[in-house]
Amino acid sequence: MKVTFFDAKPYDRLYFEPMLADAGIDVKFCEYRLSPETAALAAGSEAVCIFVNDDAGAETIDALARAGVKLIALRCSGYNNVDFDAAEGRVRVVRVPAYSPAAVAEYAAGLMLATNRKIPRAYARVRSGNFSINGFLGFDLEGRTAGVVGTGRIGKKFITICRGFGMKIAAYDAYPDPSLDAEYMPLEELERRADVISLHCPLTDETRHMINTAAIERMKDGVILINTSRGGLIDTTALLDGLKSKKIGGAGLDVYEEEEAYFYEDLSNEVITDEELLQLLAMPNVILSSHQAFFTEDAMRAIAETTVGSLLAFRDGRELENELRFERGGELAFAGN
Repeated sequence: MKVTFFDAKPYDRLYFEPMLADAGIDVKFCEYRLSPETAALAAGSEAVCIFVNDDAGAETIDALARAGVKLIALRCSGYNNVDFDAAEGRVRVVRVPAYSPAAVAEYAAGLMLATNRKIPRAYARVRSGNFSINGFLGFDLEGRTAGVVGTGRIGKKFITICRGFGMKIAAYDAYPDPSLDAEYMPLEELERRADVISLHCPLTDETRHMINTAAIERMKDGVILINTSRGGLIDTTALLDGLKSKKIGGAGLDVYEEEEAYFYEDLSNEVITDEELLQLLAMPNVILSSHQAFFTEDAMRAIAETTVGSLLAFRDGRELENELRFERGGELAFAGN
């Protein structure tokens, strides 16, 4: 079996290369992201392996199908970059539904603490010889309310962490888990009650811009907003307005709505032209990182193991437990769930 691995970074090769070799899979690592223009690089491969910012839209899938590709293996849990209408009946799609929920939840908690207590600014100030604490006032998390939007594996881990701080929990999910000991409520009510709001849901047509101007207006003054899921959950223009008006006290963001052009690349010698990104980077109450919440040894190992397992199952004609597909009526189905 041959696989073309797009958007390959050194850390990808560290975990994937030995596993693929042990599995007897012939792999071609490409530094380029998958796009309609680069899809031809997969000619001769039965599968491609892609990540969050690769383009698996309709035009790309047409090119992959012409190149003979039969499987797209997402080495992530999100799938908003795949056009399933174009893929149906032509190219099968698998993902990694869970790798290390703790990794993302712990990072979200880190962003919550760092944003509230201004830790990055404090570190930078002391490094420059300034030991003033003026401007670093935060609030106790104990007794405050954490609004958790999305109570899947990661959301549940985040709830556990917040409870360790003595926080109250307000939860929202389109499909509530009756076994979870948490108070579910409508999203609008959560927005009104939460002191910290953390997003842990996938990006779909229904969730895109779920945090918008109206949602921000409902929030408490000084609310902290955390996003380790997908940038498109937040309307960036509305977020900036909320930060400028001080309605939002701080934002800890590991994702950005237009991150595809920037994240995972070294652009330190380039001029950034995205005006909204520049505004976020300039704000003292915003922490922005480069979609790294998943990035632990444990998660990378699990991602590689699950992805290689799916590739082997496809090669051997076995059931694809982690397949994403459209069923009758156009609804997305999750195999193995």
